[in-house]
Amino acid sequence: MVPKRWARRAVTRNAIKRQIYNVSERFGDRLPMAAHVVRLRTTFDRQQFTSATSQPLKLAVRQELEQLFERAVRTEVHA
Repeated sequence: MVPKRWARRAVTRNAIKRQIYNVSERFGDRLPMAAHVVRLRTTFDRQQFTSATSQPLKLAVRQELEQLFERAVRTEVHA
């Protein structure tokens, strides 16, 4: 679930969800089998990202997700 406060348009929220699914597949073997909650840290402003399918938006989302999943993997390894 991606709240409207992070991405106002449904098409943007759906694009973010697809990115979450894609990135999580890459990290799936390094995380324990469980339900994981992904909480993004920043909003994706419509003025900055004019199109939900733009490369800058995809890159920004992917970079944030990779940082979050890397952090989760490091936390799991040290636990």
